Amino acid sequence: MTQARRKQIALAMIAALACLLAAIAFLSAVNTRTSTWSYSRLIDQALQGRVKTFEIDGEVGIATDRDGRQYAVQLPANPSVLASTLASDGVEVAFGDSQAIAALQRVLPYLLVLPVMGLLIFFVFRQVRGQGNQPLMFVRSPAKLVVATPEVTFVHVAGADEAKQELAEIVEFLKDPARFAELGARIPKGVLLAGPPGTGKTLLSKAVAGEAGVPFFSASGSEFVELFVGVGAGRVRDLFVQAKKSSPCIVFVDEIDAVGRQRRIGFGGAHDEREQTLNQLLVEMDGFDTNTHVIVIAATNRPDVLDPALLRPGRFDRHVRLDLPEVRGRREILDVHARNKPLEAAVDLDVLARQTPGFSGADLANLINEAAILAARANRKVIGMEELEEAIARVVAGPEKKSRRISEREKEVIAYHEVGHALVMKALPLCDPVHKVSIISRGMALGWTLSLPEEDRYLVSKEELKQQIAGIMGGRAAEEIVFGDVTSGAENDIQRATQMARRMVTRWGMGERVGIVLLGHGDGRDVSGSPACSDETAAHIDREVAAIVEQAYQLASSVLGQRRQTLDSVTERLLEVETLRAEELQALVSEAEGPASERPAAG
Repeated sequence: MTQARRKQIALAMIAALACLLAAIAFLSAVNTRTSTWSYSRLIDQALQGRVKTFEIDGEVGIATDRDGRQYAVQLPANPSVLASTLASDGVEVAFGDSQAIAALQRVLPYLLVLPVMGLLIFFVFRQVRGQGNQPLMFVRSPAKLVVATPEVTFVHVAGADEAKQELAEIVEFLKDPARFAELGARIPKGVLLAGPPGTGKTLLSKAVAGEAGVPFFSASGSEFVELFVGVGAGRVRDLFVQAKKSSPCIVFVDEIDAVGRQRRIGFGGAHDEREQTLNQLLVEMDGFDTNTHVIVIAATNRPDVLDPALLRPGRFDRHVRLDLPEVRGRREILDVHARNKPLEAAVDLDVLARQTPGFSGADLANLINEAAILAARANRKVIGMEELEEAIARVVAGPEKKSRRISEREKEVIAYHEVGHALVMKALPLCDPVHKVSIISRGMALGWTLSLPEEDRYLVSKEELKQQIAGIMGGRAAEEIVFGDVTSGAENDIQRATQMARRMVTRWGMGERVGIVLLGHGDGRDVSGSPACSDETAAHIDREVAAIVEQAYQLASSVLGQRRQTLDSVTERLLEVETLRAEELQALVSEAEGPASERPAAG
């Protein structure tokens, strides 16, 4: 609804309200009198010469005394006799409007109030229905029509080569559907894009429409579900009616799991509105009309919860998986988002791609944007490597909090804690290389150590996990070695180490006594939260988890005990500069321990 339309509706409602108030005031003025006289009182006052005039108006007479005050008098059945009596007493008698006119005057305020009330109710229901002009606006489709343009094509989608290959056939069909029809080929009616958040599902669907040059209807699954049963189904019908008029076209439904979850049977297990909406969607996607070239592309992060009827051939019969990009994919995504950004000549996007494992396409776009904001904040004309690496730290650990007041004693403890992490990770060959160590507070962390893998890995060995847990426990071990006491700063470290060790025992079959079995989802419990094993087995799990963490802690303590001098010298430097990069950290370790301190190769 436009701003002018809203203004017209507001003025109309104000005018209707003003008329209503005027009618109420008029009604009150007609029906309200200051005082009344009885019939006998009127005759008595007339005999005493106190009545000046008397006006007969229908069934009511108005008496005016010598002081100008008026009184209402209920007239008898024959007012002409009263008029003769009053005239003989010297009262001026006058006749007002006819009884019909008087009755009309009494009814007129009600006739004015009722239309005004109806007008107000009409405007209220009009707003509730969706602020539209059509009477069925409440069940209109919420989908937005986007006229596809070549501005968004496959060129703008990087790091998803396999997905683009799967969708290339969809593009060819939309461009030339007759070529496929001549061979009797039936293009998939639905394509399901599944993958973690930020991997480019929405962007990829827009690129398909842009490549094909067809209209693009975009909606969210939650927009179809309403409080009233049947509204969502009506919106689905209306969406496909619009889509068939624009055929060939693409209908994109984001977060389809909001409406496409598995249907259940039984008390308390169903949601009537959502299930009716899903039923209508199933019918529309597998209807009798097979000549309409409408392709439905849906996106979800949870394909496991979708109804099987939605995934069968004939509906969403093509499933495209989008995973987090690899190193090469991250490099391509960085190229796309850095294309129009002024970068320094020293910026190496290959290094950034290696430093961002686990980043999605949205994370990488946010990284470039954060770096541009940091450069603008520093009044720089170009984006440098320093801003890009700071943006990585902001995405991983949050923004710096230099305003947080930390005492010198606590600052020293934090420094030893972080250097403990770094030295253990550098000493153990299967730990990820240390990229940066800082005692500047970020987010909830008072200090942080950033370690990043040199390449993407999909398998982790048992020994790697043990060494990673040792690196996590290196901070607490350093506190105990240096101060002879420990602090609460290792809470997050203990939590991470315990979770990793529990997964080793319950999910990956790396326990000594429990064996090669799957027990719950990493915490010894099933989906419903009930124990997935007996009490005796749970006790074995707890003992094995504690043993793994304790062994890793002893390994970290042993590594740091042999490098106490290095621990002191690196911590002293960290207290001065607050942040150490990988090159400076290696130089300090080499200076304290000699060339033999170089990291051994992982075997």
